[in-house]
Amino acid sequence: MRGPVTVTSTHDGFRLTKGVDQLASYRFNTGMAEHHFCRTCGIYTHHTRRSNPNQLGINVACLDGVSPFDFLDIVVYDGDRHPADNPEHRTYVAGRLTFMPVACP
Repeated sequence: MRGPVTVTSTHDGFRLTKGVDQLASYRFNTGMAEHHFCRTCGIYTHHTRRSNPNQLGINVACLDGVSPFDFLDIVVYDGDRHPADNPEHRTYVAGRLTFMPVACP
């Protein structure tokens, strides 16, 4: 339900530069994915992927110099059916989000 724009990284390719002491985490359902968030403001920062524990999903809003609005076309995946829950590891697309910047007067 949090709905962030995420990018993929490896554990080795990701480094927290500040706020490490404010990071908290939780697990639910299968317990495979570990979700991290700021215990002060509550924003989701990143998670270890259940479908591939060697990868991280990172909230781009938490990256310096990157904005969710930098991505003009985003594939939105079905949040009900996880790829790890079917033998083919199939992902299900629910739709697309398209951002169209407008000129300010």
